[in-house]
Amino acid sequence: MIEDRLDVKITARNDELHIAGFESRADIAVDILKKLMTIAKSEDSITEQNVRYLLDLTEEERIDNDNILLDEICVTYRGKPIKPKTLGQKKYVEAMRKSSIAFGIGPAGTGKTFLAVALAVMAFRKKLVSRIILTRPAVEAGERLGFLPGDLQNKVDPYLRPLYDALYQIMGPETYQSNLEKGIIEVAPLAYMRGRTLDDSFIILDEAQNTTPEQMKMFLTRMGIGSRMVITGDITQIDLPGGKSGLNEARRILKNVDGLSFVYLTERDVVRHELVQQIVKAYENDAKGRGF
Repeated sequence: MIEDRLDVKITARNDELHIAGFESRADIAVDILKKLMTIAKSEDSITEQNVRYLLDLTEEERIDNDNILLDEICVTYRGKPIKPKTLGQKKYVEAMRKSSIAFGIGPAGTGKTFLAVALAVMAFRKKLVSRIILTRPAVEAGERLGFLPGDLQNKVDPYLRPLYDALYQIMGPETYQSNLEKGIIEVAPLAYMRGRTLDDSFIILDEAQNTTPEQMKMFLTRMGIGSRMVITGDITQIDLPGGKSGLNEARRILKNVDGLSFVYLTERDVVRHELVQQIVKAYENDAKGRGF
């Protein structure tokens, strides 16, 4: 992969690697190989994804990326470290760490929700907050709760499942269930936030593109003393029937407010199958061509 992307030839001779090609491209190859050695020394496995992102980041030459793949957020209950894997993800993590309210906007597969949950778990473990609250608007893909079968819990569970899954994967089943029963973790539809003041909490609003402007204002004004908020969404996937998106309104109204951060992730930050990057890019180009 390195040879193909950089148009160099890498050969192994005894205990040495020899790189042939244009000097500027060979220098990039050397830099990437050094970073991969650093990753190997940290007892982390080297994957094709590691190599691909190092190539992307090094070629951009926008920041020193020595620590991008080593910047650990937290460790799952199975001992797996969670880290940003792209330049965009690193900026997103830094924004969540520095700002009281951070917006992460980008396509599916960029880790918006999972990284926010990882930061929330880290903050809870370090006793920076006493609760984790995760919420979503309960109307998606053109479906309204009133027209769905089942009781309220059955109705909202499918919408909240990605949030449950992220917490379960990081905390483990026993810790997750125990904290849920104690009220330390709350996963609920956005409507449940109305009329509350949320102190000493890490609060995540997911799928925020499907909030109305009124819902977004309501959510943001729930923030209490000692709390942090993360709002995630994909502005290309608005499912509101004929209404304005609260996320788009917030981008316009709050862009110059101190203490808030807006981070925009792109197809380069998709950490699913490489083909997903190409699919996302194709849809983005199509939307731009049609003036969306």
